[in-house]
Amino acid sequence: MTTPTRKSVTVPMLQVMKTAGKKIVMVTAYDSTFARIVDDAGVDAILVGDSVATVMQGHTNTIPVTLTEMAYHTALVRRAQPKALVVGDLPFGSYQVGAGQGIESSIVLMKAGAQCVKLEGGTTVATTIEAITRSDIPVMGHIGLTPQSVHRMGGHKVQGRQDGVEPGGRQRLLDDAHAVEQSGAFAVVLEGIPTELAQEITSKISIPTIGIGAGSFCDGQVLVMHDILGLSERELTFTKKYIDMKSLATSAFQEFAQDVSNGSWPDDKHSFH
Repeated sequence: MTTPTRKSVTVPMLQVMKTAGKKIVMVTAYDSTFARIVDDAGVDAILVGDSVATVMQGHTNTIPVTLTEMAYHTALVRRAQPKALVVGDLPFGSYQVGAGQGIESSIVLMKAGAQCVKLEGGTTVATTIEAITRSDIPVMGHIGLTPQSVHRMGGHKVQGRQDGVEPGGRQRLLDDAHAVEQSGAFAVVLEGIPTELAQEITSKISIPTIGIGAGSFCDGQVLVMHDILGLSERELTFTKKYIDMKSLATSAFQEFAQDVSNGSWPDDKHSFH
């Protein structure tokens, strides 16, 4: 649980954690209620992820969520006043046009309450990352299995298993990692890549790596809140259900429905006179 003496996590602190060998913990959240719960658990960063499209909006991938919607959810998380670093996810279509669009979109999320932004891609978005960081907006990169590239990848598939410099190739991912680092990003998410490759990247770049489906050698780990709580419709190989919240919630709703049906709710204790 958090204590009054807990310090707010800042961007530079993540670099200190990498240097000290202290693992970074990041979890997604999309509203004030769960942002408070996640923050009370003592995580280092809260990602307001574009995964909101799949876990809350009912879409099959992250592409449909808009910048306006991401700003809305970022504002909700920020209102919880967490000690954890708030990372705003730039959605598909908010930076692909070029550096200028990336800066403008980042400003929208920062005004909504983000303390940094995250975007997907490596060598192809290096100039955009550089431009955003020149605007004094901290950037977290994201390479490997990038959900916004689902159609190019032909699904959510592990990347970096094959040699090559083409998108998804092992050498390309090494190049992507270095490009993200050199362009000024302060950290990078490694998603859906072999453990050995993630370990190599982590040892070769100076900025923290945060893994999801990338093995245990990354400088930190991130998971989607709904996967941790057992609220997702499916369990992925690289996720873990720490509690079956779906079953617990269903049971509670069933009990409420029964109480209403048999007339035992509300009882006199919960009524006004």
